[in-house]
Amino acid sequence: MDILKSPATDIAAQVKQKKISAKEVMSAFMKQTEKHNGNINAFITVNDKALQEAEKVDAKIAKGEEVGPLAGVPIAVKDMLCTKGLRTTAASKMLYNFVPPYSATVVKRLEAAGAVTIGKANQDEFAMGSSNETSHFGGVKNPWNADYVPGGSSGGSAAAVAARMAPIAIGTDTGGSIRQPSSFCGLVGVKPTYGRVSRYGIVAFASSLDQAGPMTLNVKDAAAALEVISGQCDHDSTTSAQPVPKWSQNLNSDLKGMKIGLPKEYFTDAIRPDVRKVVDNAIQIAKSAGAELVEISLPLTRVGVPVYYLVTTCEASSNLARYDGVRYGYRADFSKSAPEDIADFYSRNRGEGFGLEVKRRIMLGTFALSSGYYDAYYKKACQVRRLLREDFLKAFAKCDAIMGPVFTTPAFKVGEKINNPLQMYMNDIYTVSANLAGIPGMSVPGGYSQEGLPVGIQINAAHFEEQKMLNVAYAIEKALQLKEVPNGIW
Repeated sequence: MDILKSPATDIAAQVKQKKISAKEVMSAFMKQTEKHNGNINAFITVNDKALQEAEKVDAKIAKGEEVGPLAGVPIAVKDMLCTKGLRTTAASKMLYNFVPPYSATVVKRLEAAGAVTIGKANQDEFAMGSSNETSHFGGVKNPWNADYVPGGSSGGSAAAVAARMAPIAIGTDTGGSIRQPSSFCGLVGVKPTYGRVSRYGIVAFASSLDQAGPMTLNVKDAAAALEVISGQCDHDSTTSAQPVPKWSQNLNSDLKGMKIGLPKEYFTDAIRPDVRKVVDNAIQIAKSAGAELVEISLPLTRVGVPVYYLVTTCEASSNLARYDGVRYGYRADFSKSAPEDIADFYSRNRGEGFGLEVKRRIMLGTFALSSGYYDAYYKKACQVRRLLREDFLKAFAKCDAIMGPVFTTPAFKVGEKINNPLQMYMNDIYTVSANLAGIPGMSVPGGYSQEGLPVGIQINAAHFEEQKMLNVAYAIEKALQLKEVPNGIW
């Protein structure tokens, strides 16, 4: 078998059948990482114990022990997830040397399923960004074309899978950070229902929106990985007790009886024509697979971005207050100039430890939460958020899934938008609403732009209805059979 081109589920099956060893699998992906990571910068930290951990999987198989559904599969883990004994930085100077004493629930469940962490994937600092240009460790390049961004904030995770440094990556999605880079890099990326996946051990950005999910080359791998990481967790009271279905075993490309909603607010002149063509083609594929198309309305789409950036900056201001350089985190060099007082001590630690975009969002959130402004901004945003959720509930009374674009354009060039934060924020218009409403969303490859860059299709479903969403994606994937990786990456 060609290890690098094989689906993760096939790799695991071959390892369990002893047709190939987990060590051989890891060696192949480590060589690919050594070859390409210098140019792409997908990983902040490569796990130097990965081969040893792969050997442990082989040893279990030799003893006849159960090794799990992802036996020997290398996993790229976004650097927002704590990994015991392996540096976790959130791509920030603030946590440059932080080595966690425990692993996130997601990581533990992957390890229990036989997967092995190959490395910690680069990202926007504290997951704040849409281009993976805000990382303290340097930006990530899109493997399809290094002149373009891979998307963010899970850009390193996306680039690692697209360049076949790992068959599966874990990203986090607060407002589109799995779906948008998946669209830009030609991957399947799933943001599950809020509460499906434990947030324990994930560095918090905005706690009421953050969700981890898989990024893969095909729908079956995404479904299989989602099964492993989902489920109630005693360490996270927001996780749901809903049973975890076998999504990967129930994929069905026959969409007869399904109704797919097309929000009129999503199909405007803001979408670039070549992206619109790809989306329209995917919609016709769904129709050919038996789905009925219905027009729906999500009238509060237009306020999704301002509501999102109020909620997230306020929650970020609160969550990031813990990084003060006292117990852990970056501490400024006070050997030449002692702090004048406690305020100066904190100010220098945080001023030097955080990057520009993180400081911008902390200041926005702190202002919105300050005395006299809380009711006008954060409280009002939460009220509108509830109304936006009601929009989706009304829509799902008329349809089973919603389809539309992930982004108005394909990947944009490195440096094109980094100095215009407002323009960068407004491009999240199609993705943030799913997080605000807590519904599942995903991106599936739909075709290519005029530059030959990938374009993803966004699919949403009602709360805990991931199977419907995955089935629509599966039908599109089967009909298109697109190439999975960029030319020349081999």
